[in-house]
Amino acid sequence: MQENQLPPPGAPDIDIARAAHMAPILSLAHETLGIEPEHLVPYGHHKAKVSLELVNSVKDRPRGKLILVTAITPTPAGEGKTTTSVGLTDGLNRIGMRTIVCLREPSLGPCFGMKGGAAGGGRAQVIPMEDINLHFNGDFHAITSAHSLLAAILDNHLQWGNELNIDPRRVVWRRVVDMNDRALRNINVGLGGAAHGVPRETGFDITVASEIMAILCLATDLKDLQRRLGDIIVARTYAKKPVTARDLKADGAMAVLLRDALQPNLVQTIEHNPAFIHGGPFANIAHGCNSVMATQTALCLADAVVTEAGFGADLGAEKFLDIKCRQSGLRPDAVVLVATVRALKMQGGVAKEDLATPDVAALERGAVNLARHIENLQKFGLTPVVAINHFVKDSDEEIAALKAVCDRYNARSAVAKHWAEGGEGAEELAREVKAQLEQGSPEIKLLYPDAMPLAEKIETIAREIYHAGKVVIVEEAERNLKDFEKLGFGNLPVCIAKTQYSFSTHPTEIGAPSGHTLEVRSVRLSAGAGFVVAVCGDIMTMPGLPRRPASEGIYLDDEGNIVGLA
Repeated sequence: MQENQLPPPGAPDIDIARAAHMAPILSLAHETLGIEPEHLVPYGHHKAKVSLELVNSVKDRPRGKLILVTAITPTPAGEGKTTTSVGLTDGLNRIGMRTIVCLREPSLGPCFGMKGGAAGGGRAQVIPMEDINLHFNGDFHAITSAHSLLAAILDNHLQWGNELNIDPRRVVWRRVVDMNDRALRNINVGLGGAAHGVPRETGFDITVASEIMAILCLATDLKDLQRRLGDIIVARTYAKKPVTARDLKADGAMAVLLRDALQPNLVQTIEHNPAFIHGGPFANIAHGCNSVMATQTALCLADAVVTEAGFGADLGAEKFLDIKCRQSGLRPDAVVLVATVRALKMQGGVAKEDLATPDVAALERGAVNLARHIENLQKFGLTPVVAINHFVKDSDEEIAALKAVCDRYNARSAVAKHWAEGGEGAEELAREVKAQLEQGSPEIKLLYPDAMPLAEKIETIAREIYHAGKVVIVEEAERNLKDFEKLGFGNLPVCIAKTQYSFSTHPTEIGAPSGHTLEVRSVRLSAGAGFVVAVCGDIMTMPGLPRRPASEGIYLDDEGNIVGLA
């Protein structure tokens, strides 16, 4: 592979990514993974989809080790889980473990909103960065189209006689768009007279919150995809019986739109290591993991697979284990918990604008947050390796204090400098993870059994993970949970939708709050995806843009190059 001539550390991510030499994807797949060209569907020279034939052909191979990357409670900018996942992958390859990274696809909402893209950062990125962050291979558009098709078929059914006797007041299937747009949260449709549809209230969610997104990421093959699509409950009849996409004869056409999207996407890191990027559900409003198909396929092609779960361990790792692992049979062999000096100082009460100032006392106050996440992971049988994601303004004293906290909880730790140094800067972390793997695979304990009633599952997560003192389920939500159980869905896992910025439902409650109240204001049945969503606090399934969105700084220069994408 041609050596990279990269800008110095600190250059904009897009400049570093653009300067990196990209290997042709067909040759990279063959040289690193042994995949023949006929099993790839190229999207240009540097992106490809892996055929479903290849996915099926490798299923019986021995599997590599699965490494989950999660994090402490993040700052609004995130703590670098994706960057660490990429850096760790490069580091493991440098020390002789053939490793693939499996990530989620970025949503356009954060790209143009506040958080930015999801291709990593610095010298630990997946490329082509611009393509990955903008449209990629069209998977999100396919999901949006399939979701919209079901919504259109539903409203068309209401227009032409309503043979299924659907109650328009009990339609639960909303629309989606992959953009932060608060004005669409609640809308009226069917206005303008009899020729324009049946008037009713509805609204939009962001595409990453679509049940179809979750289905794509949990399906095991095309047959399972179409079955799950058919199981989607879109409404109730006047007799309160559920109406599914299968009842509307929409499942087949939806599966057709999603056929190509189900194929995992293959790209590369800056250091020419393979990366599967597939699916993109958020972890604060969905289960927050890349696709089961991509993860399982990667495990059959490599010694180790690094994957991430969104936001902190309380949201992402819990859902990875209790939803993705429960449904797929996957089990992590090791877990990496990303921590930063700046996040712990924020958890210790330091204002965002003061985070660059060294403050060991604040870090030690905020270390209760790290301790809580370590303890929570131990409840699943996992002792994490703490990756101290290094920032250039971190002081030696702060790093030492953070390592001392890890020592108190018998957690391996390593300072990771992959952002500035790429895989070389992650070698220490890679060696610690390898040492953890050599101790043997842990016995994973899920948080609750399938047979536990839904309300008790919510209470268990609230008590064991969020350390809530009380759970309040509003009356309508409580009725709906009992109804779900009567319909035969009581064995499903629960997906808690809440703020990612606190263990409580109040984003300003920092550190490790205990004894707070978790309020469940609504519940949604995702019968096709196979979980029940409990919406808590003020969380929105359609985010809004900030006062000054990132889109204001994104443009094309005179040569047509993208500027400002982060």
